[in-house]
Amino acid sequence: MVALSSLIWCPVLLGILSWLAERRLRGAGNWVTLGALVLLLFVSFYLGAMGDSFVSLSWFSRFNIHFTLFYDGLAQLMVVMTLLLAMLALLVSWREIDRRHGFFHFNLMFSVAGINGVFLAADLFLFFLCWEAMLLPMTALILIWGHENRRYAAIKFFIFTQVSGLLMLLSIIALALFHQHSQGSLSFSLNELQYLDLPIDVQFWLMLGFFIAFAVKLPSVPFHTWLPDAHTQAPTAGSVLLAGILLKTGAYGLIRVLLPLFPEAAMSFAPVAVTLGVISIVYGALMAFSQTDFKRLVAYSSISHMGFILLALFSWQAIALQGAVLVMVAHGISSAGLFCVAGMLQHRLQSRELGEMGGLWASAPRMATVTLVFVMAGIGLPGLANFNGEFLSLLGSFAVYPLHAVAATLAIVGSALYGLRLFQRTFQGPVHTEVEDLQGRELLFCGLLVLALVYFGVQPHLILEASAASLDKLSALASFSEVRP
Repeated sequence: MVALSSLIWCPVLLGILSWLAERRLRGAGNWVTLGALVLLLFVSFYLGAMGDSFVSLSWFSRFNIHFTLFYDGLAQLMVVMTLLLAMLALLVSWREIDRRHGFFHFNLMFSVAGINGVFLAADLFLFFLCWEAMLLPMTALILIWGHENRRYAAIKFFIFTQVSGLLMLLSIIALALFHQHSQGSLSFSLNELQYLDLPIDVQFWLMLGFFIAFAVKLPSVPFHTWLPDAHTQAPTAGSVLLAGILLKTGAYGLIRVLLPLFPEAAMSFAPVAVTLGVISIVYGALMAFSQTDFKRLVAYSSISHMGFILLALFSWQAIALQGAVLVMVAHGISSAGLFCVAGMLQHRLQSRELGEMGGLWASAPRMATVTLVFVMAGIGLPGLANFNGEFLSLLGSFAVYPLHAVAATLAIVGSALYGLRLFQRTFQGPVHTEVEDLQGRELLFCGLLVLALVYFGVQPHLILEASAASLDKLSALASFSEVRP
């Protein structure tokens, strides 16, 4: 119980400790936060070695709300990725943050606590609470440490997430009331609510409340407009957390909450969802190609890649579901790497404009090399992690939605165009300026990201085995819903 719940409350307490340590000694917050993340990583591996864990304590007994946590292979996969990318966010901002260092560390750890809560919660009230909790520190990261238009970006991010979250809250309350009507008591338990026998029209409207909340966070067209602004204006640490982790909470919500709760409604809505997925793939690629801002280009590419997850999940084929999980992990690594490069270039050049770059390979060959690997991963080069996810997503979805899968496949050409254009305009061509190459700490975390992309490119079974049990339940649920009269 203590070990599992510590993944939520420990980041908050250790974030406060980092804040206090930074006030006493400049730079101490970096080391306290790093140590805290390493400690939490060991806890997550310990829990994984113990097998599936389930904890439930009465919380608001009057409303039958419980502090319920569930830790299985899929949850472990997401928690470990959260902690590792939080370390990356810390390392890339080790010297970048120039004010209010202690408060920055607190917000970073508070974000980790909220995100871990989303991945662990098995009570919908707790899920919603953590969903909202991770919004506040992320808004603060953009608002306080962001760039020139940070206020606009932070407010837009907050409004989009808050409004969509309220729609999810209404659906949660309605589910609890339906449970009371049919069973005689309120319930927010994800496990108990899965057995509610709801009319299909009621399922559809409640499912829609969850879908909008998750599609905003994913994000999917037409709920995507907050993302380019938030990414562009966020500090590098904020961009790493947004692209690497926060977007994945939307995908995780679809897997863990929406599809199990509303299988029949999800199947009837699937043609719309997969169409939105393909539109996101194509639109994101086209918009990425038209950008001249490094971070904005990578932000639109994230919209395109997240479209594969929507396409795969609502195809509801076993192979496609596996592809969706692989895309979640691979995109978290490759996009985080590209945002790290964008942040390092902005720190050196005081600019994100591609027109002010060019020929940087001559002065920064190590940076150019790792960027090339990140770009190649993004465009789906075989042998790197992204290829496995996109290939399985397309292979599985083709069996159900062949035209959508073909359109998505053709759109991959767009990723090659904007990815190679990004690399060419930044590192090749006439030399416009010179920059310092990767040194020490930067070379370490960029090298680890490259190794991760290669390793999971040739060993994807490690990710698939971790998520197998959860995905098997979804596949079985889909088969049951198809034959149900």
